[in-house]
Formats: sequence, structure tokens, C-alpha cells
Amino acid sequence: MKNIGTLCPRLEPRRFKRLLVVFQVKNKAPAEVQITAEQLLREAKERELELLPPPPKQKITDEEELNDYKLRKRKGFEDNIRKNRTVISNWIKYAQWEESLKEIQRARSIYERALDVDHRNITLWLKYAEMEMKSRQVNHARNIWDRAITILPRVNQFWYKYTYMEEMLGNVAGCRQAFERWMEWEPDEQAWHSYINFELRYKEVDKARTIYERYILSGGVKNWIKYARFEERHGYIAHSRKVYERAVEFFGEVHVDENLFVAFAKFEETQKEFERVRVIYKYALDRIPKHQAQELFKFYTMFEKKFGDRRGIEDVIVSKRRFQYEEEVKANPHNYDAWFDYLRLVENDADPDTVRDVYERAIANIPPIQEKRHWKRYIYLWINYALYEELEVKDPEKTRQVYQASLDLIPHKKFTFAKIWLLYAQFEIRQKNLQGARKVMGTAIGKCPKNKLLKGYIELELQLREFDRCRKLYEKYLEFSPENCTTWIKFSELETILGDVERARAIFELAIGQPRLDMPEVLWKSYIDFEIEQEEFGNTRNLYKRLLQRTQHVKVWISYAKFELSIDSGERLEKCRQIYEEANKGMRNCEEKEERLMLLESWRDFEREFGSDSTMDRVRKLLPEKVKKRRKLTAEDGSDAGWEEYYDYIFPEDAANQPNLKLLAMAKMWKRQQIQEDETPSSDDRFSKCAEQRLFLFRLILIIYSWFAN
Repeated sequence: MKNIGTLCPRLEPRRFKRLLVVFQVKNKAPAEVQITAEQLLREAKERELELLPPPPKQKITDEEELNDYKLRKRKGFEDNIRKNRTVISNWIKYAQWEESLKEIQRARSIYERALDVDHRNITLWLKYAEMEMKSRQVNHARNIWDRAITILPRVNQFWYKYTYMEEMLGNVAGCRQAFERWMEWEPDEQAWHSYINFELRYKEVDKARTIYERYILSGGVKNWIKYARFEERHGYIAHSRKVYERAVEFFGEVHVDENLFVAFAKFEETQKEFERVRVIYKYALDRIPKHQAQELFKFYTMFEKKFGDRRGIEDVIVSKRRFQYEEEVKANPHNYDAWFDYLRLVENDADPDTVRDVYERAIANIPPIQEKRHWKRYIYLWINYALYEELEVKDPEKTRQVYQASLDLIPHKKFTFAKIWLLYAQFEIRQKNLQGARKVMGTAIGKCPKNKLLKGYIELELQLREFDRCRKLYEKYLEFSPENCTTWIKFSELETILGDVERARAIFELAIGQPRLDMPEVLWKSYIDFEIEQEEFGNTRNLYKRLLQRTQHVKVWISYAKFELSIDSGERLEKCRQIYEEANKGMRNCEEKEERLMLLESWRDFEREFGSDSTMDRVRKLLPEKVKKRRKLTAEDGSDAGWEEYYDYIFPEDAANQPNLKLLAMAKMWKRQQIQEDETPSSDDRFSKCAEQRLFLFRLILIIYSWFAN
């Protein structure tokens, strides 16, 4: 105490006592509830996740408010830029906002400032140039592209967009100049092709050839091959051959590639120069190592098969490959892909008895499990066997035996293959055995009825113009699958084509009366379209009314209204408007508010085109107000999963929502009054405003209370 007095001799007694009170601690015991650092951090994180409600929408009514709005926005953008100068997205948002206000000069200035910060940002250059092109500032855009490709010449996107812009503007010379500047940097393959295609679009073949001459020096073998094919495609055969010969000399024996010789040989083969082809293959095989010449050897073998001595080369190759396939099928007899390759080999070379023997060995490997997925590959062995006997050997009796054996093998009670039944029936028709084909299809439907089988049988009878049989088959089909809407529609279409309209209508009536359908909306639509085609508008209206008794879907109402609008009568507008009104009344209790909104928007479009100002205002008053709301989410285990925002629609017609709309309207009016009061009020005005605000708050509380009470 004495020390403080000596240090502060001039302090008054009262101030000295206050200092003593400040320095004294009454209770030094620990608090009952201790707050840890973990709790502080968790609370801070939770408060970050709390989303603030969006600010109210502001309507700008005069130029002064607009200027104030612009000033605030620009100040906000400038503050963001000043805080995070290197974040380019802030610059781009600022410039795009100025662009949306048609302030092109300001946006241009912002982009230039951003380029001073980061001139290597690709997105910034692209946005800048796109802005100038949207504004039709061609010279400005051209200058920007020129600066971009000068600073960043390795960014291909700049070059593509620059050349595309010049070509779209019809500046062919400028586009060619840009391409030439690009090619000086030796870009990738696609850039060269773009330049070549550009010249070809303007029929400049000689210039394209000049580009190819430069292009082949910057790449590998494939560039030479493309050059040669280019010459061949344009009919310059001698030039193409010269390119191939130059390529062989250019790469020599050190960097030789089999693809070059294969392409050269194929070119000569198309020109019917078989001796030259043989010389090319032999020259290549003498200079390329065998482990690198597999493709070359394969194409040489194919060539000899086509044009050379068959026994000279195929015996060795076929024997070698046959041995390989035998090893594969011995290792895994159920490897059906190996059997397919083996059969393809022997079909091209061996006699029919040998091929039959291999087929018999292959089909003997029946899948061990009776599941369809294991039989899908196996069944194609039988199909290929039957087709080989029919097309290659031309033995109808043997083909019939193969089909019959395959059908006897398949366990039809568990699964079947409609494809093999249909192929068997088609084979019998090709043999002019119509009764046999019908017997096959009848057996198939009796053993294992299936949609694909029934469809195939019906198509077969339709091709034979047996319409009575088609009717019976459709009846069988519908007994088997009455819920299949497509079958009902096809049956009705058949009767319509045959001119029996009443029968087609009766079929539709039976269809819509089914208790279960897979696509009822398609069936109803087909029925309605059928009545419209028959110009039975009364029946069409009845159909719409019957459909609306089953469903109140918004698309049905809209379709009904459009139907009434499409009828050429004097009352069509009133009927259409009446349908919209009925739909609006019927959908007031609809849970999906988006559907009701869709209906009102369709009604609004109708009134906009055909209605008057009064009807348009009436529909506009029915449109809802879009409101953002929050709701609490609950996880599957019952725990709190947070909050989510969603949009709700408040319709003026709904009585329950009237207080809500009134509340929103009064809140907006109060906010507008606050914005318009710019001048500082006097004491009397301040008192009157306080009274008005209290009265407003009192009314607001009453509205909220009545709203919650309801």
C-alpha cells in the first residue's frame, strides 16, 4: 500500500480507492462449470454452419437507387480484390457483373487489372476474349487473342479459338496467318490436322500438300502414312506411292517400322499390283526382327490366302494355329471362345467332315450347371453348326437334325432360347416348308411361351399376310401376358390397318379395363391418338374424362386443354379455358406444388397467346410466390442430420396461406419505406415514426399470432 502511495502521490483518495477495488480479487476458487478449449472450438464450428436467412429482394425503382446499388456492389468487389488480390475468380466475377450491366469499358479495365496480377491464367484470357466477342468487338477480341498466343504460345485452346473466330468472320487470310504462326511452335498432331482440314474446306489441296510436307518432318511413321492416304484419297496415286517410297528411304533399316510396310502393301493391293505387294512383304520380313513382325506376318498370310499359292504358306500356318487351339481346348473344354476361333480356322481351310468332327467335339461340352447365363455362349455353337450345314455344305436334312438335337438338349422347363426356335422356323420357310415352320413355332409356344417367341411368330404370319392367324396369335399373346400394353396397341393397330375400326376400339376398351398394366400411360395415349385420327372428338373427350377420374396428373390436364385448342371450332378457346379452370380447382389439394405450378404456367402461356389483358391478369394473380424455407433432417437411426433449404410455393388461392402472404407483403413494404427514408428526420418526425413503427410491429405480432393459432 505504501508503494502505491509513493508511486502515485498526486492521486485523489477516491481514485486511489477505485484502484484498490480493481486490483482486489474477491474469489480465487475455480468455477463450478469449466469450459475447455475443445468446447470453444466446437461451438465456433457449429456457429459457422448456421446459415443466415437470405437478405430480402430489393427492387430498384429509380436511377438514384441504381447508382447506390452499383456503388455498393463495386465497393464490395473492390474490397474482395484488395483482400485477396491473387484470387482470379474475384476478378472474373467483378468483370462479369460489369458486363451484365453493359459496362464493357469497366469490365475491360477490370480484366486488364487482373492480367497485371496474373497474366498466365488461361481462364482469365478466355473470359476476356469471350466478353469482347459477345459484345461484337472484333478488333478488341483479335487483339486479346494476339496477346494471349504471344504470352502463352503453348496453350492450344487459344489457337483453336482464335482460328475459329477468324474463320467464322470469313477472314480466311487472317485464319491462315494464325495457323502459320501456330505451326512455327511445332504443336501436336491435332493442330496440324486442323490446319489441313481448314485448307481442304476451301479446296486448297496444294496448300494442304505443302502442310503435309512440313508435318511429316515433325512426327513418326503414322504421319507419313496419313500423308500417303491423303494423296490416295484425292486420286494422286503416283504421289501416294512416292510418299511411301520416300518414307522407306527416310527411316532406313535402323528405325524401320512394320506399320509402314503394312500400309504400303495394302495400298499396292488396292491398286492390283500383287507382285509389288509380295516384294514389299519379303523386303520387310528380311529387315524386321521376327518378334516385331507379328502383324506383318499376319497380313502377309492374309494376302497369300487371297492372291497367292494356297498350299505354299497356309499348310504351315494352319497347322501351327490348329495345334495352339487344340492345346487351349484340352486345357479347358468349356472355353467356348477358343472353340469359336478353332472352328473359324477349320471352316476356312478344312473339308466338311473335319469341320463336322470339330463341331461335334465342341457341342459335346455341355455346361455343367443348368443356368441360362452359362448356356448363352454354348448355344451359339449349335447355331453356327446349323448355319454352316445350311449355307456352306447345303445339306437341309443335316441342318434340320442339328436344330432338332439342340432343341431336345435345352431344358425348356427352366429356360429356353427364342433365337434358336425362330432360326429353325425361318430355315423351314426357306425350305418352303410352311407347315413345318408353323409346327415349330406352335411347339415353342406350347412348351415355353415367351414374349420374343410370340412376337416372332406374329411377325412371321404378318409377312405371310395371314391376318386371321395373327388375330388368334394376338389373343394367345394377351392371354399369356395381359399386362403388356405394347401388345394391345399393336393388336389395335393391326385392326385399324385392316379397316375394322370398331374392333380396334373394342380392343382398346378391353385393354384399359385390365386390372394391371405395365405402361398404362402409353396405352391411354395410343387410345386417345386413335380417336383423334378417326376424328371422333366426342369419344376423345369422354376418354379424357375417364382418364381424369383415374388420375389427376397435370400432364393429362394440359394434354386435354391442348386437344380442345386443336379442334377447329368457335368455342375452342372457352372450352380450353374452362378445362384449365377445372384443373386448377381439382389440383388445389395436390401435394406436388410443382405440378400445380406447371399447370398455371401452361395456362399463362395459353392466355398470353389467345387471351386478353384481363384474363392474363387473372392467371397472373393465381401464380404462386416462391419462398425459401428450412427444415430439419433426421437420419435413419433417429439422430439429428442437420438442416436443409428447400423452395416452397405459396398460392394466393389457398386460404391457409393468406396470413403468410400478408406477412411477407407487409415486411416488404416496411423494408421499402426504410430504404426510401434517406434524410435525417427532426424530433417531431422521429416521434411520429416511432409511433408508426410500434403500430406496425403490433399489427405484425397480431398476424403472426393468428397464423400460429390457425
